[in-house]
Amino acid sequence: MTRIETDIMISGGGVAGLGAAAAFGTAGFRVLIVDPAPPVTTNDAKGADLRTTAFLQPAKGFLDRAGLWDRLAPHAAALQIMRIVDASGPDGTIRSSADFNAADVSDLPFGWNLPNWLLRREMVARLAELPNVTFKTGTGFGDMVARSAHALVRLTDGSAVRAKLVIGADGRGSPVRKSAKIDVKTTRYGQKAITFAVTHDAPHSNISTEVHRAGGPFALAQSAQGFLPDLAGKPCSAVVWMQMGPVVQDLMTLSDAAFSAAATDRSAGTNGTLTLVSKRSVWPIISQCANRLTAPRTALVAEAAHVVPPIGAQGLNMSLADLACLLDLAKTHVDDLGGRAMLDAYQKARHGDIRLRVSGIDALNRASIAGHPAVQDLRAAGIKALYGAAPIRRKLMELGLGAKA
Repeated sequence: MTRIETDIMISGGGVAGLGAAAAFGTAGFRVLIVDPAPPVTTNDAKGADLRTTAFLQPAKGFLDRAGLWDRLAPHAAALQIMRIVDASGPDGTIRSSADFNAADVSDLPFGWNLPNWLLRREMVARLAELPNVTFKTGTGFGDMVARSAHALVRLTDGSAVRAKLVIGADGRGSPVRKSAKIDVKTTRYGQKAITFAVTHDAPHSNISTEVHRAGGPFALAQSAQGFLPDLAGKPCSAVVWMQMGPVVQDLMTLSDAAFSAAATDRSAGTNGTLTLVSKRSVWPIISQCANRLTAPRTALVAEAAHVVPPIGAQGLNMSLADLACLLDLAKTHVDDLGGRAMLDAYQKARHGDIRLRVSGIDALNRASIAGHPAVQDLRAAGIKALYGAAPIRRKLMELGLGAKA
């Protein structure tokens, strides 16, 4: 039986797991990362999706530490303005619209948008530069037993790993979390999200837009030219369209032309006529929060620890905050990496903030779903009021960037 010795074993080869491997590897730790499937690193590969991820300002520092930002920056589209639109008027007319400009709180944009497939491509390339990082695909986490000084992990290919710290970055159904017997609280909304890419006539001008109507938001995230499919060089955006399950089922039966027309109508025309230029994928919308983030020799990060609806670009940025915290603690607990003191500090530092943000995004999503006219009136009035009060507007933007409440 193969026995692998390492400092850190990471289960999960998504963006969070790859980012963790790059960061800990760059810091000098021996890292093994495993995933049953190889990462999708091109936009036309089987299983590829054309979603984008918005990295908010605090994420840039972590990506720098991981040796990733210089690779990603040439491909990133700046997120300068977040536009919130309430389109709950008759026939989807716009009742209120507010532009939250990063210039009000910072010299930098709110963040930067990058296609997920490109993120994985550059992260995998970074791991290849690090001799102390091993990336194994085609095998995953099986089970583990925690000892006083290390964890013994069995992989699904039968090999064994001895690691000081096991990081579960393996998604909302995390095998690591289940092995550690950590429970989760899950909220289901009856919603699904359709993800796809569009081109449009109107330039996006570094504006990311969320259009709110009953059923959930319709979000357009700009992409750097050339990294989403385009038609005749038109501006392109990645879209997340959240709606109730039966509506999504009907939308998925439409022809491309009919779907483009429905998407244009749902966007309230904010970017002009939308033209579908990708396949459509469907994702369930839930909120989920682990009851705790640690077990002996084990730490949960990203969707193994928390899942939120895709509102306000909070999901992956919460995940990177997990990783940055864990990396700081690893560097100050080198003599007992993965020990109780380190993991207790991680639990204390992150769990309260995670619960607060999961609850806040849950409330925002419920308000967005609401179809009752009185609730829609409150939402439209709220957008106007929040935008009109400059100190509150600035505080909300700072909170969105990761500031403590």
